[in-house]
Amino acid sequence: MQKKKTYAVFGLGRYGTAVARELIDNGMEVIAVDMDQKTVTEAAAYLPVCKCADITDAEVIDRLGIANIDTVIISMAGNLEASVMAVTLCKEAGVSTVIAKCANEMHQKILLRVGADKVVFPENESGIRLAKSLLSSGFIDMISLSKDVSMVEVDVKDEWVGKNLIDLNLRKKYGFNIVAIRIGQQVSVSIDPQQPLQKDMTLIVIAHTAKLSRL
Repeated sequence: MQKKKTYAVFGLGRYGTAVARELIDNGMEVIAVDMDQKTVTEAAAYLPVCKCADITDAEVIDRLGIANIDTVIISMAGNLEASVMAVTLCKEAGVSTVIAKCANEMHQKILLRVGADKVVFPENESGIRLAKSLLSSGFIDMISLSKDVSMVEVDVKDEWVGKNLIDLNLRKKYGFNIVAIRIGQQVSVSIDPQQPLQKDMTLIVIAHTAKLSRL
């Protein structure tokens, strides 16, 4: 059985709380952290593991066990210094994926420079959408079209390379419909089902959200 991924969310404002709650609602293990005791006390009502801690302190990061976390989401766009320290300490601790929320393009450059793997603008990507994207590991992007249906971009798996869509029968196996194929910046909706798939292709598909975990 595949090991369940673990997450930590630093900063429990509206964005961070939305990420944490969505992950928890989908059965994920989440450590929620904020530096304000009042915020933590309020959030503890719906976040099972919620701690008040200074995530800019290396010893605190160590005590929280962040080195064992797969993905950390840093949701403190209003405090660049704290965000920079948190990103740096998490990467030094060995966290494989660190995602940081930023306030503007300059902050984005700084956070990427100090090691963030992805930087998001809250006005462009809601906390719930980010959580859904994380839950759909292996997908490049995910957009909810309705409560039950999503459009996602999927990398071509190694075992699919050289095979065509007829042979793979992905609709029957995974329950999704391929609506386009992207190579680089070029997107084609004229799909030849007999064309062998290539590693540099991205499949744009529509599927029932509940079935995406089968990938």
